[in-house]
Amino acid sequence: MNAEPIRSTPPLRDFRDDIDRACARIAPSWPLDQLIAVNPFWGWIEKPLAQAAAQLEASMGSRLLMPRAWYREQLDAGRFSARHLRAAIELLAADGTPEDVIARISSAEPAPARRALLADLADARRDEIHQMRWTEFVTHHVSQLCASYFDAGQAQLRPDRAAGLYPTWLDHAARDHSPWLLMGLAGFRSRVRNLPADPHALIAQGVEALGIPEAQLERYFTALLLSINGWAAWCAYLRWQARLAGADDDHIVHLLAIRLAWEWILHDGRTSERWRSSLEQWPAAEERVKEAHARDWLAQEALEIAYQERVASGLVARAAQPAAPPQVQAVFCIDVRSEVFRRALESGNDSVQTLGFAGFFGMFIDYRPLGAPAARPHLPALFPPRLRAADTGAPQSLGHRRERRLQAQGAWKHFKTAPTSCFSFVEAIGPMYAAKLAADGLGRTRPAGLPDRAGLTPEENALRKPRLVGAADGSALSTGQRAMAAAGALRAMGLTRGFARLVVFVGHGSQSVNNPSAAGLDCGACCGQTGEVNARVAAALLHEPGVRCELAALGIEIPATTHFLPALHNTTTDEVALFDLDELPPTHGDDVRALQGWLQAAGERARAERAAGLSIAASGRDELLHSMTRRARDWSQVRPEWGLANCAAFVVAPRERTRHIDLAGRAFLHDYRWQDDADFSILELIMTAPMVVAHWINMQYYASTVDNSRWGSGNKVLHNIVGARIGVFEGNGGDLRIGLPMQSVHDGRRFVHEPLRLSVFIEAPRPAIDAVIAKHGLVRQLVENRWLHLFQFDPHEGTVHRRMPAGWREFAPSAMP
Repeated sequence: MNAEPIRSTPPLRDFRDDIDRACARIAPSWPLDQLIAVNPFWGWIEKPLAQAAAQLEASMGSRLLMPRAWYREQLDAGRFSARHLRAAIELLAADGTPEDVIARISSAEPAPARRALLADLADARRDEIHQMRWTEFVTHHVSQLCASYFDAGQAQLRPDRAAGLYPTWLDHAARDHSPWLLMGLAGFRSRVRNLPADPHALIAQGVEALGIPEAQLERYFTALLLSINGWAAWCAYLRWQARLAGADDDHIVHLLAIRLAWEWILHDGRTSERWRSSLEQWPAAEERVKEAHARDWLAQEALEIAYQERVASGLVARAAQPAAPPQVQAVFCIDVRSEVFRRALESGNDSVQTLGFAGFFGMFIDYRPLGAPAARPHLPALFPPRLRAADTGAPQSLGHRRERRLQAQGAWKHFKTAPTSCFSFVEAIGPMYAAKLAADGLGRTRPAGLPDRAGLTPEENALRKPRLVGAADGSALSTGQRAMAAAGALRAMGLTRGFARLVVFVGHGSQSVNNPSAAGLDCGACCGQTGEVNARVAAALLHEPGVRCELAALGIEIPATTHFLPALHNTTTDEVALFDLDELPPTHGDDVRALQGWLQAAGERARAERAAGLSIAASGRDELLHSMTRRARDWSQVRPEWGLANCAAFVVAPRERTRHIDLAGRAFLHDYRWQDDADFSILELIMTAPMVVAHWINMQYYASTVDNSRWGSGNKVLHNIVGARIGVFEGNGGDLRIGLPMQSVHDGRRFVHEPLRLSVFIEAPRPAIDAVIAKHGLVRQLVENRWLHLFQFDPHEGTVHRRMPAGWREFAPSAMP
């Protein structure tokens, strides 16, 4: 392949604004040890969803809808009907009839209308049966360099990162023979040596050489980043974290320069004419996609309306109030898995009142474990930490011993995996190690301990007391500041009066082994950690006498008879562990014993409800618990639990509005009583934080279902960890994979996750909701650009209203045309 000579001339124009807009299109992807759900389309929310979908399909061939045949299957199965299609057409003021939409989803898929990049044009001349495609080679080439450059300790050799990502690639590429040996590209190294040394200069000169029209610059840059989207998402994460801390990070710009350099290298006389022709077709590509899928979106809308009808009908139904004050108040995370357990705990038991709140329990902390060199975040990724928690109660010498043990374990792991020692390791240790491997494989032992307990014996771990120790910057906190943190958390929970004898903060975490994405099944509100630390910190803070005294001065009087207790819900087995029982006063022993019995019974009911979805056919209670515990320990289990699959609704209201409804583990439930929110500041917090987090979770599952090849991480069985913690490859190469594996949304026969946009139902005055929308641009974009559906309901009047760009309109399920 003879590429045109690469000129080294001064940049003619500055494209920083177009670069910044393109980089902003890429959503961040968090590392494995802090894995949280993210809307991968977060950079597109200022556009209507259908328009963003058209641009994404034109840029990378991605679909934001299920195949037409799937919608036809849902119609035939009664998931929606012609009545719902008629409502969707009327809602969106669309042309056509239900019969037109049915005819469309019964027809073949339209041909893709993706804009070609130069790598695609170069592939048109290759024999793809016998030759590797350029698109695959370029992705692999860039991805391997990024894996080495960003490595966080997995590799023994790493490149010098002082110069930056793009200069590192230049240095590597100038000595790389693989483009010639594998792809037949002559003169590659000499061309690389003539490239500009600065990434912005490369972008400017490359744009001039390729003749990109100014009107198409942002789209072109975006398409390049999307072609290596996994690593672009990692670079976006580095930028997100830097900006959260008041700094900045330019790795994503360097990645764009590398990808554009490949385009420039592949541009030669044989591609020039086709490239010019391709550029001429770019402006019309999005309109062709929008027109092709207009009626497909109506089918999606109808499916969502059918679900919204079922939820709305339950919310406005009259529900009976509990007869007596509760003996226990249990605050659960809003996570959809908690809905199943809360319903099971409340079943026939008026002694327990459950509440829903974000699983970090209002503690804006980072946490430094015993013996750890640094703290890690334990709060939603939207916020920087303000407070510091650390392990207390154990002697400092134990921290040093733990650190030495962990270092020794790291050296042992390095010895086991080093190429020079692998055969000698098997030869010398193999007979002894085989017994452990067999026990681990049969689920009789735990192959890997819980991270918080690593390096500690059970007795030593019992000494660990996570407590609030100061501000995140290391400064001390006064009693007044500690009380303000406690008051903010209680007010946001709606828990400022009527305290029960026991108030339990129930965090949650998952349990699995041999699972790189395990943190993604823990609490997203705790940055991919379990909720244990936050629950224990919050409970201990509310026991401090000085804090309780200050709270009373702030109008929150906690009775002396109220005891706060931290707990952790294991969402894989539906067991609940209680912590810090050694601090329980003798007066509350009977209360805790009653609670333990209720939790055990609730776990049995929750496991029985979840068993069918996991294809567990256990006959008795003990057998069912054993089966779920075995799944949690099974190395080969690709579906230890379903996580947040099938999430579809977010309900902001007092629990009595939903206590009588079986929401099937599909709803995030956030307690809120607007009558206690005089200035609607709590409503504002809910709509700008928990609602956004729920949207991120919902849209990650949506994206991983509609197009797992681009927005999911593929086959979990083939995952290999990259850079110790960065992410995974599917196999040994290709792009960094983001999103959920197919096994998290599909059971091998059908999709378990039904891809619906989040439907948010809020019990609050419409003017108050409108005020939040008007104040916060991101919330306004999510609502008015149809990235989620927003409803207001009044259970006393029995009405539900939908928020549209033009205002509110009544949503009357029983009277729909």
